[in-house]
Amino acid sequence: MEYTITLTEAEKKAMEYIANDVDEWITNAAQNRARIAKEEIVALLVTHCNENDIQLAVGQDAQIDQAYDLGVVQAANSLSQESEV
Repeated sequence: MEYTITLTEAEKKAMEYIANDVDEWITNAAQNRARIAKEEIVALLVTHCNENDIQLAVGQDAQIDQAYDLGVVQAANSLSQESEV
């Protein structure tokens, strides 16, 4: 997946103050946050599967899909839409 962000000139300068490579910093921040979320999802899935005698999928990508399929987790935008109703 590829995402594009837009920074104002002031935001760009502010980022250049803290990072040698702004694109690398932003990419690293997003990838690290995704890594943390993946670990959280897998932990929730393992708990759910153990409590309900469900066979755990093999591999982290498959486990994340399984967590969504079983309703163990939902996309954040789904949760915010439900709270608006």
